[in-house]
Amino acid sequence: MKAAMAVVLSILLAVGMAVPSQAARVYNPDTNTWEEPSVVATRSRGGSPVKKQIVDYDSNYAVGTIVVETGERRLYLVLEGGKAMRYGIGVGRDGFTWSGTHRITRKAEWPGWTPPPAMRKRVPDLPAFMPGGPDNPLGARALYIGSTLYRVHGTSEPWSIGQAVSSGCIRLTNDDVTDLYERVKVGARIVVNH
Repeated sequence: MKAAMAVVLSILLAVGMAVPSQAARVYNPDTNTWEEPSVVATRSRGGSPVKKQIVDYDSNYAVGTIVVETGERRLYLVLEGGKAMRYGIGVGRDGFTWSGTHRITRKAEWPGWTPPPAMRKRVPDLPAFMPGGPDNPLGARALYIGSTLYRVHGTSEPWSIGQAVSSGCIRLTNDDVTDLYERVKVGARIVVNH
């Protein structure tokens, strides 16, 4: 049992699920301020501190495009009529941020996780592979971004939404990533702005 707990803790730390104190704030784009989330309340109900909602979204992006605004800690799925579905996200911590334009190349339900070699080098105790399931760091769904190692995926740590804690992946709550998964097609454009 202790060995299993050590492996799980190592995995969580490796994928950046431990929140440093300076990152324990959530950006609120409505007030343009950083706020303290109600971590205890969020953990107990299993939801995100940021609720998904349809918002006005004036852009030149085609309907179906995913736009990630890492500074806002928000993901927008462009809808018709100048609208978008807005989701709260967790993003890459310092040293693990990136930007670019890609396509969603694959979708998976309860995906397995193979830690990349660089991560296994940083944390040698990580397993070579972790099957999908509720304890897997990728959560309930994953959208694979181009030929990169990055994913838009779920998490079992909903309190991390709004934080810069990952190794570069874009994380949503399992409920939100399941909703996004149902709306997005393979081949959809994804734009990550840093």
